Parts: sequence; C-alpha cells; structure tokens
Amino acid sequence: MIDTVLKLDPEVVVGTDVLNRAGSLCRKLGSKVFIAAEQGLYENKLIERLIRVLEDAGLETILFDEIPAQATADVTEMAASLARGARCDMVLGFGAPKTQYIARLISVLAASPLGIFDLLDGMKEGKSFLPYVAVPTAGGDPFLHTDHVIAVDPRDKFTKFIRCPGGLCQVVILDPGVSESLSGKYASTAAFSGLCVTVEAYCSAKSNLFSDALLEHAASLYAGMIHSYAGNLVSDFPSVAVNAGFLLSMGASVSSPGIGTALAYTLNGRFPVAASWCATVLLPYIMEKLVTVRPEKMAKIAAILGETVEGVSTSEAAGLAVEHVRRYMGQLQVPARLKDFSLSLDRLVPVAEAARNLEFVAFSPWTVAAEDAYDLLKQAF
Repeated sequence: MIDTVLKLDPEVVVGTDVLNRAGSLCRKLGSKVFIAAEQGLYENKLIERLIRVLEDAGLETILFDEIPAQATADVTEMAASLARGARCDMVLGFGAPKTQYIARLISVLAASPLGIFDLLDGMKEGKSFLPYVAVPTAGGDPFLHTDHVIAVDPRDKFTKFIRCPGGLCQVVILDPGVSESLSGKYASTAAFSGLCVTVEAYCSAKSNLFSDALLEHAASLYAGMIHSYAGNLVSDFPSVAVNAGFLLSMGASVSSPGIGTALAYTLNGRFPVAASWCATVLLPYIMEKLVTVRPEKMAKIAAILGETVEGVSTSEAAGLAVEHVRRYMGQLQVPARLKDFSLSLDRLVPVAEAARNLEFVAFSPWTVAAEDAYDLLKQAF
C-alpha cells in the first residue's frame, strides 16, 4: 500500500468575488506582479478588473498576454526575461490550465540560470523561483496542487512532464465569477473531461482514503452537471464547476491521473484540438478498461452516477457506469470519435508512445505499454 502524503502549502481561497482579495493576498509576496494572461479574458473585461484590483492595493503590474491557443513552452523564455528585467516579485497566472503551466514555468525561469530547453531535456531545476499565484478560469486541472506542470516541447510538439521547485505556488484563487462561460457541447465536454480525470485518479494505484473521499464528491458534482445539461435544468454551473474542479485537483494531487489524461494532453500538444474534447472521447474506453481492473471502484462510480446497483454483481454494476456515460454522451451529442477532429490514425503512434512515457502514467492500475495506449486511440478513433 502506498503511503499517504499530504502537502497543502498554498493558501487556497474559494468563493464568489474572491478575485477582489487578490491585491491583499499578493501584497504579502511583494509589490510588483507579473501577470501571464489569456487574451480571451479581455472579452469580459476580466484582465482590466484584475489589474484594477491589484493596483488599488498599491501593487505595480506588468502584463504579458501573448500566449497563443497552441502555445509551446518556448513562449516562457521571453516572458521570463521580461519578468526578470522588470524585477517582479511574483508571477500570477490568469487563465485555463495551459496558461497556468506556462505561468508556473515563467516563475521558475525568471529566477533561474536554466533555460526552458534545459528543463525540457530533464535538467533539474534549482530552488530559486518567483512566488506563484494561480487564478484559474477553468477547473479540472489535475496538477494545480502538485509540483509538476505539462509543457509542449516546440522542437517536436511532444508533451513533457516537468517538476518545479517545491513551494512554488503560494496562493490559489478560485472564483466562479472568472470561470470560462461555456455553453452547449463545450460545457458538456468540460464536465465529461473532469469526470475522466476524476475516475482515473479514483482508480489509480496511488489512490487512498483521502483522495477517494475528495474524488467521490467530485464525481457526484460532475454527474449532477451532466444530468442538468441533459435535462436543461437551471443550476449555478460556474460555482458547481469550481467546486468540482477544486475537489478533483486536490484528489488528483494526492492520487494520480492516468493514460487517458496523458493521451488528451499529448493530442492537444500535437494537434489543434482541445484536451477536454479528447478526454471526453476517450472516457468510455478508459472506463471499460477500468471495469476489468477496478470493478469495485467502478461499481461505486455507477452508483454515484445514479445507476441502480442493488441486486446485481459487482462486474455488472461496474459496466453500468460505462453505459451511463455513453448514454449521456449520445443525449448531449458530444463528439464520440477522434476522427471527428480531422485526425489521422497513422499519425497517432508517436502520440501513444509520448503519452505512455509521461511519469504519472506509472500509477495506472494496470501496466500500460505503448501498444496499449495506441490500442485505446484506435478504439476511440
């Protein structure tokens, strides 16, 4: 049995309008803030709002908003140089997971003699860094509360898993008011994608009592979101999504996601397709495999999803979880095949190999070879 190790360093602030506390929280770390943000946040004037909050608290801000949708890790070099030259005291990441990963790398590089290619090639980072403040605009990031980030190598577009210094992240601000406003299939895929990470971490070889409690609650919230979307029910989706994402992130940090998450991130790095869409397509195939290796836990997932499991065998109950997800994917008309994204199957062998080599895949509840990863892609294609 793997030991349970809890390391809860960041100050986590969750709630409506807690963005307004960003100034007082950041002021504890210094007086000059380097903001790495997505340009899409200009639409609802969220960037302007954040800058106003920080400046009203007496902080000086430097804004870096040149993070493209298909950003690779080399964008961090210029940003880190700017943060270093401006003598910033901290880095604040404002955006979805990819922006968060880039911003965390900026925190490392701005205070390090290493370059991004040193980190991509496996060189260990030093212990110097600028304190990092996370303001996510999307939930479901399995690495938010860990010392690792996902980075796309610009040389080959393969995804790498990079370790950052311990204690890098000082503050996490989770505000439903800055969450991405999604509708239709986009909102549904965000819920299915979150469920994919949740189920993988729940069934991981690294899971434990603490992670199970968090992830069962996350699965319940994601299930409620999916049912509400299907029934066109009114709900406070941003708040539910933030809470579900927080529980997922905490649970996954103690446990670990698996090959489905690795494949989704690797596909996103190589091709212009959202990781959440890829995870949605892969979800039922991952669940089918988990039914065979973790039937008891998948039976519990079936019950959490709302299936009646009394009076049936464990394996039958576990299978109901897969049927449930397929049924709701069809009802919500989300993409069900990777070929819907104009991908070519003959280009996916390197994707399978790169995903299999990501460090966290080692905690999958079955031994995953590159051939197994490719087989999942073929099934989902």
